[in-house]
Amino acid sequence: MSSTNAHRSELGEFLRARRGELSPRQVGLPETGAVRRVPGLRREEVAQLAMISTDYYTRLEQGRMQASAQVLNTIARVLQLNDDQRDYLFELAGKDTARPRRRARQKVQPPLQRLLDELVTVPAIVMGRRQEVLAWNPLASALLTDFSRIPANKRNYIRMVFTDPATRTLYDDWETVARTCVAHLRMEAADSPDDPQLTALVGELSVQDDQFRQWWGAHHVASRGMGTKTMHHPVVGDLTLDWNALTSATDPGQQLITWTAEAGSPSHDGLRILASWSAQHRQAAHDPVD
Repeated sequence: MSSTNAHRSELGEFLRARRGELSPRQVGLPETGAVRRVPGLRREEVAQLAMISTDYYTRLEQGRMQASAQVLNTIARVLQLNDDQRDYLFELAGKDTARPRRRARQKVQPPLQRLLDELVTVPAIVMGRRQEVLAWNPLASALLTDFSRIPANKRNYIRMVFTDPATRTLYDDWETVARTCVAHLRMEAADSPDDPQLTALVGELSVQDDQFRQWWGAHHVASRGMGTKTMHHPVVGDLTLDWNALTSATDPGQQLITWTAEAGSPSHDGLRILASWSAQHRQAAHDPVD
């Protein structure tokens, strides 16, 4: 047997052994209660979580397919491999084992922060590459959620859309909002296919939400530009707002997202009422208690 064939055979055995060590519960899949003929995950379950076809994964295990580094990274995440196991997987597959470098955490650009501070009647946030919420103004918190209560490493718009029940009821057409977020994230994945933080975010949401997993697998892409959203706000009622994304010239990975309404419209009046309500609540929070 040639060394290439030997490596492919070992690769299949290695993958079978690793999936045999995991239960559906460990990767976020529901337990059906049915007796399994063999322990661990089935091939189709690994393929489902890795967003590839069962046939593709089967041929990979059987040594009849060469996988890309991106697919290997995803399989390593699904099988919860440690660094040494991941390196071994790449060696068997004949791929460079160099690990993707983690990007430094983005910080809001000072000009965008100053602009946020000046926007007192317009809800606005600064969004990063992976839809991280890097900064926000008080009216955005009043409109969307209190971002300060979310840990910085979890402060992510698409995570909020899929995992926060209040956000699901906020949007009149939640599905379109969610699908658009997935398409935006897909576009970023195309630009940064080896970004480990993005891969981890996709893995997290794929395990937690069936719709995310389905829409991510559809491979639709879109750039962030402008649109209109209708919201059912618990304080001021229904709002129909135009949103716009302005890209930072100094860091194209940051965008200022604003929500506005036509002057004189009921939604414009609603934003003004919400701004007043927000200011009163902030003042009350800072007033000394007798």
